[in-house]
Amino acid sequence: MAGKAALSRGLQAGTHWSHPLGDGRLQCDLCPRDCKLQECQHGACLIRERHGDAIELTSWGRSSGFCVDPIEKKPLNHFHPGSKVLSFGTAGCNLACKFCQNWDISHSRELDKLQDSATPAQLASTARQLDCLSVAFTYNDPVIFAEYALDVADACHATGIRTVAVSAGYIHAKPRQLFFAAMDAANIDLKGFSEDFYKRYCGARLAPVLDTLQHIRHESSCWLEITTLLIPDANDSQAEITALCRWVHDELGADVPLHFTAFHPDYRLTDRPPTPAATLQLARQIGLDHGLLHVYTGNVATPDGGTTFCPDCGKALIVRQGYRISDYALDESGHCLACGARLAGRFSAYAGSFGNRRIPVHLHSGQPRIP
Repeated sequence: MAGKAALSRGLQAGTHWSHPLGDGRLQCDLCPRDCKLQECQHGACLIRERHGDAIELTSWGRSSGFCVDPIEKKPLNHFHPGSKVLSFGTAGCNLACKFCQNWDISHSRELDKLQDSATPAQLASTARQLDCLSVAFTYNDPVIFAEYALDVADACHATGIRTVAVSAGYIHAKPRQLFFAAMDAANIDLKGFSEDFYKRYCGARLAPVLDTLQHIRHESSCWLEITTLLIPDANDSQAEITALCRWVHDELGADVPLHFTAFHPDYRLTDRPPTPAATLQLARQIGLDHGLLHVYTGNVATPDGGTTFCPDCGKALIVRQGYRISDYALDESGHCLACGARLAGRFSAYAGSFGNRRIPVHLHSGQPRIP
């Protein structure tokens, strides 16, 4: 593995995320799946494998692809709006969502899906060359390649590049603390708001995700936004949406942005219709009615669904069409130009909107190349 010789912070950290069992197996302690592995056996995530007394990450330094995206696509609406982010993922996942939109990557058992590669230093250098403000770990869940993500985060921070995690938040407490301490921002997929939904549709549990959300909000400096994909007749009831919004307000705070996004039939859930725009509008209104200040809709255009409003004077501060910003009314510190109120988030001098583009980048040659 490319990172073994370096004995990087990430790889050293990973050696502590396991413990031996009395029957000869080794338990992976990275996430709540608690995979118990024999020699050369991989975990449910497909990319963590036992070798001797250690569980190794088999995808270190490899990726399913790199792209330059708008930061709003993560989605992050309060983290340096309009900026570019260098995005990448690996293979595998520690959840088993029936509605997965990236199933060809996240459920791949083949490392041949990892067609590109880059060292942490190359990624940081590429982000700077392409004028990206941040690097995002996305497409599949970065907690399963935590060692690589931590190494990349160190390299990025050394050169002034920020880091972003797009994750389902399914991770144990010890690695969670180290992982999110290395992230400048995170969007956590809160898949639904019932244990039954998580069990039936994700093969997971809700409670660890709620623990992750509370940790990020109250015990880290990582900026937090939340996304919930609303699936017809699964997690879109008014009662469940109301309970979710109340929990976010009461446990995390009114200023945590919440994104409701539209489902489209995919993977093993092709028998459901796409989410109606009316459902997203209703969910947004429920959030606002329960005191949340910033509730957004995505994947379907709805009135004001992408607009950021001042929580004090009500002025439209950031107007979006898709991922493109058409109007921006904040100073470089995130204060409303009309009333001076501070908007929750992370802001810098606005340099314009990257818009709705998505630009693939190839790195395997050692130099970034845009086809």
